[in-house]
Amino acid sequence: MSELTDKQIKALVKLLDDPDEGVYEQVSEQLKTQGYEVIPQLEKAWEQSFNEKIQTRLENLIQEIQLSSATTNLGKWSREGGADLFEGAFLVAKHQYPELSYDYYRKKLDEIKKDIWLEINDNLTALEKVRIINHVFFKIYGFASNAANFYAPQNNYINHVLETKKGNPITLSILYSSLAQELSIPIYGINLPKNFIVAYQNEYTKKEDPQNQILFYINPFNKGAILGKKEIDYFIKQQDLKPRKEYYLPCSHIETIQRLLNNLIYAYDRLGYPHKIKELNQLYRILIDNSNQPE
Repeated sequence: MSELTDKQIKALVKLLDDPDEGVYEQVSEQLKTQGYEVIPQLEKAWEQSFNEKIQTRLENLIQEIQLSSATTNLGKWSREGGADLFEGAFLVAKHQYPELSYDYYRKKLDEIKKDIWLEINDNLTALEKVRIINHVFFKIYGFASNAANFYAPQNNYINHVLETKKGNPITLSILYSSLAQELSIPIYGINLPKNFIVAYQNEYTKKEDPQNQILFYINPFNKGAILGKKEIDYFIKQQDLKPRKEYYLPCSHIETIQRLLNNLIYAYDRLGYPHKIKELNQLYRILIDNSNQPE
């Protein structure tokens, strides 16, 4: 894929009002190959144009590029195993906000990680390590639950949460567990229905006994409150659900991002945005299709 110059992009944009559909399709395909990078120029062209036909075509083209790029990037992330949870959440946000810089938000996460790292050492117990994470994350940086605007789509975009310091159970859990894992602290997401928490795994137990792998649970939506299995039992009973092992054991990063997308679909459904739901369902299917592929 060769990168087009600004001059070439401007020349292609001028051809978007060509009455020949063949020319329009060819121009569109050329612009689509440029991915996210071309969107600012297309948006500028939209602002400067007084031609309704060109504006409509530019709007459609921008949406197609956003979806195509997000599908490609998220698909690649999941096929490669979804190792970096923060990256997966960032790719979901970039679909909505294509101008986002990964390096900018990565730096914000690294600043928090560094402050935790300065206080952590290997001689601390699991609980002591969690108390330090809680102190830095909730007290020093001021992350908190956005209970007042719980269902807002913005709560599911990791850039918005890093900027406002407010989020929902899943985005706060994504940041919390990402920070812990990058510091070699075994904290992973628990995909509870109508909630999302994290668990501290016991690194020294045998894999054959899954429940004993969990030392305790942590609720980032409630300032890092420590929970035991009894609290999870009670929550499941409250929700009138049958206990299932996946309610107690860590889920994969890919499953976490699937849950994040489900949250967004629900949020946009409440607001009545069918086109957003259609796009998000497409991203969700990419993750499902990749997870079903034989190894």
